[in-house]
Amino acid sequence: MKRVVITGLGTVNPLANDFKTTWQKLLEGTSGVTAIQKFDTSGLSVKIAGEVKDFDPSSVLDKKDVRRMDPYIQFAIYAANEAITDSGIDLSSVDSFMVGSIISSGIGGNKTWEEQHKNLLNKGPDKVSPFFIPMMIINMASGMVAIRFGLKGPNYSVSSACASSGHALVSAYRIVQRGEAEIMVTGGSESSVTPLSVAGFSIMKALSTRNDDPQTASRPFDKERDGFIMSEGSTLLVLEEYERAKARGANIYCEIVGAGQTDDAFHMTAPDETGEGPAMAMKFALKDAGIKPEQIDHVNAHGTSTPYNDKIETKAIKIALGKRSQEIPIISTKSMTGHLLGAASAMEAAVVAQSIKEGIIHRTLNLTNPDPECDLDYAPEGNRKIDLNYVLSNSFGFGGHNVSILFKKYEGK
Repeated sequence: MKRVVITGLGTVNPLANDFKTTWQKLLEGTSGVTAIQKFDTSGLSVKIAGEVKDFDPSSVLDKKDVRRMDPYIQFAIYAANEAITDSGIDLSSVDSFMVGSIISSGIGGNKTWEEQHKNLLNKGPDKVSPFFIPMMIINMASGMVAIRFGLKGPNYSVSSACASSGHALVSAYRIVQRGEAEIMVTGGSESSVTPLSVAGFSIMKALSTRNDDPQTASRPFDKERDGFIMSEGSTLLVLEEYERAKARGANIYCEIVGAGQTDDAFHMTAPDETGEGPAMAMKFALKDAGIKPEQIDHVNAHGTSTPYNDKIETKAIKIALGKRSQEIPIISTKSMTGHLLGAASAMEAAVVAQSIKEGIIHRTLNLTNPDPECDLDYAPEGNRKIDLNYVLSNSFGFGGHNVSILFKKYEGK
């Protein structure tokens, strides 16, 4: 099997519209959560979210394309442009059939769906846009990135709720491992801050209602956490076959060395309280890489700020890593970005890649009153410098989906 490295990062998210600024804001402990500006929240119990701000897709799309693409597709093309540029790959010099794309989404073009449904009800079927279907379907971010950049290799989307981009990364990783492509552009995209989505998650009591204090609303592992923050955006990574990346002198962030995937098979939305499903995903990732729990230096947790997720994830990490779970820092990037749903796993994978390269991890923001049931080291006090050799990143989703990805420091050999 071939080795797989990460050579490019790109993002648009509630903190910033590029990865470099995003990383700076994470190290500064900045929250991207604000009052919702995109629509009237009167009547909604939740009035805060992690919205993308000051987004201008004109650098990669003309006006006609912008009108014909749901924001979640625009976000993906924008992030892909940054990731490919960051990788330094000259796509014109590469066999295009050896470059693919797998980009996930949990919901797809929800804004388009809501707007066109209004047109149907208020104006009749003849007023539904002929671009309704291609703007809305979940595979189209991956398809349009392929068209925009001429990627003719493997191309599809996976959808597994909040684990979606974790599954996308694992699929792309396996494709490069098997030699079916040399380069994969992968990750997730979501534009879910819409009236119907917020109402839907809100009525489930899944979201925080700290409307008066949005900056402190996402508080993973805190005793006073009351739900997650819905966010939007896209993060894409360039995965590349190691020998190819090394031969061209690429800037290698880190290596992917293992992955584990399971399902709770328990409940539509609630996690299995035994923690067995996510624990086994972590164990399978370690087995895939052939390493022991004692070698793990850090975990980037799913860490949603919901009452159930955080305590069950704590239990699962203890089961999977044993004594080591008490010795290493575990952080939640969502404490600052909010929850990007189908794009969350990719966001956190990019953060892990940069953390390994720089030897520093950001804090878990807003953890001021630790939950006794979340009793691991969640690094609330500030950034930490740490030599990271092996790092796990966890992602879970409604439906019981569990994904753990194992990253390794690149040491130039």
